[in-house]
This record gives sequence, C-alpha cells and structure tokens, in this order.
Amino acid sequence: MKHKGLFFAISIISLWALSLLYLLNYPIDFANPLVYVFVLIQMQLYTGIFITAHDAIHGVVTPDNKRLNNAIGFVCATLFAFNNYHKLSRKHHLHHKNVVTDDDPDYYAGGFFRWYLKFALEYVTFWQILLMAITYNLLKLVYPIENLILFWEIPAILSTLQLFYFGTYLPHRGEHEAHDLHKARSQKLNHVVAFISCYFFGYHHEHHAYPYLPWWKLAEAKEQEELINNKA
Repeated sequence: MKHKGLFFAISIISLWALSLLYLLNYPIDFANPLVYVFVLIQMQLYTGIFITAHDAIHGVVTPDNKRLNNAIGFVCATLFAFNNYHKLSRKHHLHHKNVVTDDDPDYYAGGFFRWYLKFALEYVTFWQILLMAITYNLLKLVYPIENLILFWEIPAILSTLQLFYFGTYLPHRGEHEAHDLHKARSQKLNHVVAFISCYFFGYHHEHHAYPYLPWWKLAEAKEQEELINNKA
C-alpha cells in the first residue's frame, strides 16, 4: 500500500476520537470490568496518537508530502494534551543526535521516578496546562466529570508512563556496550508484546539504527537484526 503511513495515521486518530466520544457518555459502573478494559484501550490509542506525531517528526507519515506530514504531526501532538509539535521535534532530534549524554533532553542518570519527573518537566509548559484546564472546564459542561477523568485524563497520563517506560527508560537506562553507538537496547523478539507495549518501540535499537522507518516497519527491522546476530 503506497499510503500506508497515512492510512495508519487516519485510522488511529479516528479510532481515538470515536472511542472517546462513545466513552464520554458511557454509564460508569466500577463493578463492570469493561470500564477498565476501555481505559486500557483508550490508553493504547493515546499512545498511538503520540507515536504518529513521533513518526511525523521523522517525516515518515507521508514522506512524499512534507506539509501534510507536519500537519498530521501537529494535530496528533495537539490531541496529546496540547503538546507543542515544533518543540517535540526539536528536542527529539537532539535526543537522537546526543543519545545518553548530558545534551540528551530525554536522558537522566537516575532512577525511574526522578527520570520520569525530569522527562515530564522537559516538555510540559504552563500554556499546555492552561489549555488542558480550559478544555476540561468546557467539556464538563457537556459530559459527566467522572467520564472525563476516567476516559480522557487517566488514559493520557497512563500513556505517558507507557511511552516513557518502554520507549525511553528500558532502552536507555544503565550501561551500554562501548561499540553500541546508538546507546539503545531492544526488548526480546515478540511482535504481539512489542505492539501492545508501545507500537514496536520496544525494538528501540532498531529505531535508532533506522530512524527513517515508521513504527509499523520496526518489527521487520528487528527480525533482520536477529538474523544477522544469529549468523554472527
């Protein structure tokens, strides 16, 4: 499929939006296990929104149409708690250029929680918080507060933890082999786990080695890396 990246981007955005619209009116019963399943589904879709913005930063959503690529990235970054697409782009390229150094905005030589806090503070701005607050107060005029918290706010927070844990902390923590120029490790080969955990970004060495690959091609890259390593 020629426009596979565009297809995945539109699909993820559409599924996220339709799911949210449905869930904002969903009757909440904490004894109903579907409530918790829906929270996790919405979290996964939020993660897909951010991953799409990330792919746009690398120019691989619509490689032959830079304007459309950046427009999709801007929309996805905005949907993900009003993140600034241009700021994300600038800092993410710094991450690739200076991975696991003092000039890497995503790196911190410390434990999980302090690293996560530093990671969050690197990107969260006053204007972002203000826009979220305004949006929340407008939405609560239309939708139940419980639904907003459960299906709009909590999945977004959980998604940041998912993205940080599988896409930053696990790949870059600790010591790395001297010959590893990318300073990034990958999770074991298991495409089901890799997709559910973070849209294949647990295959993080492959992402740093081939940053021009969209998320849905990282599985193939991991398979190729495994073949090369097994032959070595």
